[in-house]
Amino acid sequence: QVQLVESGGGLVQPGGSLRLSCAASGSIRSIAAMGWYRQAPGKQRELVGVIRSGGSTNYADSVKGRFTISRENAKNTVFLQMNNLKPEDTAVYYCNADILGFREWGEKNYWGQGTQVTVSS
Repeated sequence: QVQLVESGGGLVQPGGSLRLSCAASGSIRSIAAMGWYRQAPGKQRELVGVIRSGGSTNYADSVKGRFTISRENAKNTVFLQMNNLKPEDTAVYYCNADILGFREWGEKNYWGQGTQVTVSS
């Protein structure tokens, strides 16, 4: 069974920075993509960014130039470096991954439990 665990959320002032991490564990053969979503109160969950197995990345327009996704493949871990944070970045951030497990022929999608990010003065 695969599990995703996020960490690094917290309270930060506008203009500050946070670094989120998400570690995947379990019977993993390969990871096709790992990404971050966020959901604010009263809002739909939205894609923040994704990094694929080949290293390519995509970001939401609202975070381009401020957020950076990176990965440490040997540890099945993805990071989200968030700089110049704004109050509108306040949300629960969720890790998401498409993972091929051992003895499987198709990828499955997994979600982490979420970590709270609050940007306020």
